[in-house]
Amino acid sequence: MKPFRQFPDHIKKRIRYVLTDIDDTLTINGRLLSAVFAGMERLKNAKIRIIPITGRPAGWCDHMARMWPIDGLVGENGAFYFSYDDQQKKMLRRYWKTEAERKQDRKRLEKIKAKILNTIPGCRVAADQAYREADLAIDFCEDVPPLPMETVDEIVDYFKDAGAQAKISSIHVNGWFGEYDKLSMTHLLFEDIFDENLDEIKNQVIFIGDSPNDAPMFAYFPHAVGVANVQRFSGQLACEPAWITEGEGGNGFAEMVKTLLA
Repeated sequence: MKPFRQFPDHIKKRIRYVLTDIDDTLTINGRLLSAVFAGMERLKNAKIRIIPITGRPAGWCDHMARMWPIDGLVGENGAFYFSYDDQQKKMLRRYWKTEAERKQDRKRLEKIKAKILNTIPGCRVAADQAYREADLAIDFCEDVPPLPMETVDEIVDYFKDAGAQAKISSIHVNGWFGEYDKLSMTHLLFEDIFDENLDEIKNQVIFIGDSPNDAPMFAYFPHAVGVANVQRFSGQLACEPAWITEGEGGNGFAEMVKTLLA
């Protein structure tokens, strides 16, 4: 990973989109910094579109799509995208699965939840689970004392043994049924909302993230960036980002914006 401060000027001029994870990429200790919002506004003023790509739930994503200075977002690790049309005062939503399919998946996830909670001490269902539509989030360090990675891997195994997908973020293990991830739904968002073929323009995109569930994005985008705390997952990433910031979390995001717009 190369220091992002060395990001070449001739590439800066081509960047039209910034995709960003949220937890521990825009936040520090669970809090958003004023510098992060200022950075997003600077990007928007520079005609660079901002799209969070997150594991956070549908309820939160609806709020963010309406209230944040962003151009849409992907939530629950690829279960959907939301984009708010300011002119029509309308939320545009697309889900990977139908409502009926999601309802059926929820029954299967409830069985996995019971097994995990009954056999792995110290974890709990994530506090934001009530606002989720497609996945199950198990908290291993957001509102509980941090669990060792060996235990986190056990949680992942419970999902996989039941035929579910499972990804580790910086705070949760997210599990779901379906052949999708952050990247697959990002492709659909670009086609539907921006009328762009992501394969053709990925050199005009920066993705910035921090954890193993960002690995498909790190692998796909040649200008992928990790905030400094991505190094905590050294050896656990299927693919590392090409670039890294000096700052952690939201400070790293603000640093990336400052360098990009310099």
